[in-house]
Amino acid sequence: GLNFVERGFGIRGASGTSDRGHTAVSQLEPGDIDWERLFKGEGVRWFHCGGIFAALGEQTPDVAQEAVECAKANGTIVSYDLNYGPGWGKRFGGPENARQVKRRIARLVDVMLGNEEDCTMALGFEVEGLDQNLSKLDPANFKGMIQKVTKEFPNFKVVGTTLRAVK
Repeated sequence: GLNFVERGFGIRGASGTSDRGHTAVSQLEPGDIDWERLFKGEGVRWFHCGGIFAALGEQTPDVAQEAVECAKANGTIVSYDLNYGPGWGKRFGGPENARQVKRRIARLVDVMLGNEEDCTMALGFEVEGLDQNLSKLDPANFKGMIQKVTKEFPNFKVVGTTLRAVK
């Protein structure tokens, strides 16, 4: 895929456009990759995947789950970047389907990465006290949401996140 980025200037932020549609990886189907060979035979110790890959094609959520399941079965550490984008919901059954897929994969993840919007849209958690524009985010409320996430997903050994506001 390609990613076109226009640098920001002054108060104007950067703008990016990705062109991943119809790439080879978006056409993958379960069974196309010998995950067992990679994780067991080759001894891959860490596997990273994410929400962008899972949104590339109709079968990529199943490919991601297949990879993660095989990684876990072979003792490989799994990290996952939630990276929820609006395209996910539009292309493959709406936001609810996206949430179901990501929650299913999340149950197998060791290291989860994502910001407050990712945790809300992709996993279904809410941060208390947010205003409509997400401009006031109390770190204590954000921490409370992360505690709820780790309680529901005790398999997470590490949660990496950012608390930021885009200007």
